[in-house]
Amino acid sequence: MTTLTKTEDAPAPTESDAFLSVRDLRVQFSTEDGIVKAVDGLSFDLQRGKTLGIVGESGSGKSVTNLSILGLHNPRSTKITGSIELDGEELVDASTKRLETLRGNKMAMIFQDALTALSPYYTIGRQISEPFRKHTGASKKEARDRAVEMLGKVGIPSPQTRVDDYPHQFSGGMRQRAMIAMSLVCNPELLIADEPTTALDVTVQAQILDLLKDLQQEFGSAIILITHDLGVVANTADDLLVMYAGRAVERGSVREVLKAPQHPYTWGLLGSMPQLSSDVSEPLRPIPGSPPSLLNPPAGCPFNPRCEYRDLVEGDRCVTERPLLPAGRGAACHLSAERKQQVFIENIQPRLG
Repeated sequence: MTTLTKTEDAPAPTESDAFLSVRDLRVQFSTEDGIVKAVDGLSFDLQRGKTLGIVGESGSGKSVTNLSILGLHNPRSTKITGSIELDGEELVDASTKRLETLRGNKMAMIFQDALTALSPYYTIGRQISEPFRKHTGASKKEARDRAVEMLGKVGIPSPQTRVDDYPHQFSGGMRQRAMIAMSLVCNPELLIADEPTTALDVTVQAQILDLLKDLQQEFGSAIILITHDLGVVANTADDLLVMYAGRAVERGSVREVLKAPQHPYTWGLLGSMPQLSSDVSEPLRPIPGSPPSLLNPPAGCPFNPRCEYRDLVEGDRCVTERPLLPAGRGAACHLSAERKQQVFIENIQPRLG
């Protein structure tokens, strides 16, 4: 069952010209062990021609959020509340038929593992041309020509012959490019890239990211980039959303968040990354503990069991009161602005170099 709900729990961003607008999104899965609160009150906006990076540990709700946008969850075991508006059209209560019309046409997704996302039984060309024929009514020849054109756009050599190859005949980087070609074949206005550079070597990663930038400029697409790699979003995204335990804990422009992070979780993510300026013998500083179970998330701030700065907050607010994420730039944390600045300058900034 899919319903809409409106609460005061998650302040909405202030942007008014958003192409994609998500408000108080909540996604729950029914399991034998109980209800999994995979996404718990998420709000964000995305404009045309812009890239939003979403980062966080595995299980933070990144992919679940974007599968909800595409309407790919099983409705029999999933409850979705809140609002997802794409170009002014509500998607949460949209029919299956309407979502099928939008998927691949107005919105598309580059899945994380191209080898498993691509069917081994069909040629690359057929898999690229099929959505084009479905959404445009093109003939087989027109669709094949379009597939060849798209393979050329994503940098596949000799696209006229490679169009008839199967996925196993492509390298990992080429399969990822083919996935991008398939996603862009109908010129979608929203492109969701779920870990598009996972398991690729650094050189191929850079090529894929440059390709996304070039194609975005050509088609004017809005892009959501899901990743664990803060280095990737630093060079690709315009804005950054940090997720933890199904919630947004910090947001702002990429420069604001990476240069002056405000949430202890973001501090931990940045501090766990190797720095070129640091001593090679110095061990990395992982975030202590593990992400909480989404079957029974902690009360108050979900990060409080792992936060080394919660004692700097007066009283027991961290364990009893859920911090709200302010509209615009900000972090969902009970630390005062002055205390955040002090901790960052004294403890975090020296580690980041």
